[in-house]
Amino acid sequence: MDTIDKKQIDAEIRAALPFEDRWHNRFHLEMPFGLINDPNGLVCKDGIKHIFFQWNPLGCEHKHKSWAHTTTRDFVHYTAPELAMWPSDAHDKDGCYSGCGLVEDGQVRVLYTCNAKDENGVRTPAQRFGTLRDDGIIEKQEIILPTNPPGYTGHYRDPYVFCRDGVRYLVLGAQREDETGTVLVYQDEGEGHWTSRGEIQTAYRDFGYMWECPNLLRFGDMDVLLFCPQGLPAEEYQYQNRYQSGYLAGHLSMGNMTFAHGSFQELDKGFDFYAPQVFTCDGRAILFGWIGMPDEEAAYPTKEKGWMHSLTMPRELTLRDGKIFSEPARELRALRKEETLQELAQQDCKAVRVPLAATAEVMLDLAFGQAKEAALTLSYGAEQVRLDYDRAQEVMTIDRTGMKNGAHGVRRFKLHADQNLKIHLFVDKTIIEAFFADGEECATLNVFPAGDAAPELSVTADAPLEAVRGRVWELSPITFA
Repeated sequence: MDTIDKKQIDAEIRAALPFEDRWHNRFHLEMPFGLINDPNGLVCKDGIKHIFFQWNPLGCEHKHKSWAHTTTRDFVHYTAPELAMWPSDAHDKDGCYSGCGLVEDGQVRVLYTCNAKDENGVRTPAQRFGTLRDDGIIEKQEIILPTNPPGYTGHYRDPYVFCRDGVRYLVLGAQREDETGTVLVYQDEGEGHWTSRGEIQTAYRDFGYMWECPNLLRFGDMDVLLFCPQGLPAEEYQYQNRYQSGYLAGHLSMGNMTFAHGSFQELDKGFDFYAPQVFTCDGRAILFGWIGMPDEEAAYPTKEKGWMHSLTMPRELTLRDGKIFSEPARELRALRKEETLQELAQQDCKAVRVPLAATAEVMLDLAFGQAKEAALTLSYGAEQVRLDYDRAQEVMTIDRTGMKNGAHGVRRFKLHADQNLKIHLFVDKTIIEAFFADGEECATLNVFPAGDAAPELSVTADAPLEAVRGRVWELSPITFA
């Protein structure tokens, strides 16, 4: 295990704030050095939101998995991130893997997967509790599940605690010995004892080789199982990333663990979204995701600058007719610089051009009229990203082949729009988060402009659009104290 000096690392983080590099984002959580991945331990205590996330402080490789920690009351003002947990003993010597957060006896606690490998590379995954101390360090405590159970491989991780009818449970992502993915459930019997309740029985018996990052949520009387299946073959309008993030919605019987549900649906249709976690905050389901993709390191050129990846903005989730809708957390409206507001109201037009600040929010409502195809283009000098909508096919296409740096490619997905299409864009230095049709679909992607030009937004169509309405703001950065 490499020696990690928390005081030195925390001081280096503070010295690097606020970010100034042109590829460092301004209203997304990220770090000045090292590699970020999964959001972890999300929990709200006394109005303070605790956000942990996996982080390698020693480099841009998937090694030395540690946890960083920041807090906020409003998703605008944050405490400076600090190192909270790192590999330190025989149980987690090969990584402090993902887990969840909870409030217990007035304290913030976490439950995470310890990763340890023997000389042959065989994993021993243990599930362990810890408590956040006043000095910002997670004190590692009891191990409740010391290893993977019979019938399952060492790919057994990412615990998430939930309650039903006053009983506490946890779900774990797992891989069966036949190399198919599943989710296991354990019930809290008290005094540190957790009893296996077996697998959640779904209609997806052979759906990828591993299910990571399960979350079990409740919306009214509906259960929603979030998970990340690995190994799905790409299809024309779905499963187009290396790994997927999505959910099943329905009704879970806690008696026999059977889940009556609809089809698997993806949470985000962009290039760079994985490992989401959801927590309850002020009665809302709030999601953070990892803006990145495992095993795609070559797609992220900031590695040459010493850092990689970010977290998404916080998103509010609602469930309507069995489908999750995602919208930016309402607190983010405080980032708008109202003096920069541009009102858009044009009729019978085939083209609209709007200069944007380097950090911007755009709300658009396109009334199609006779137009059958419409396109939004974000131009960074000679580079561009296109969002094209085909009304006849009801297909949205996101194309970043016009960018020089990073990964390229195209993503296509189904999106119904009748006479109007609403698009809500957030543009940061290297991140675009797009929300379509009031959050029915969303897409997250990285772009790495070669120059310093602020983007210009253009709206074009194959025939005059009946109307283009919208609002544009420059956004302030989030702040750290």
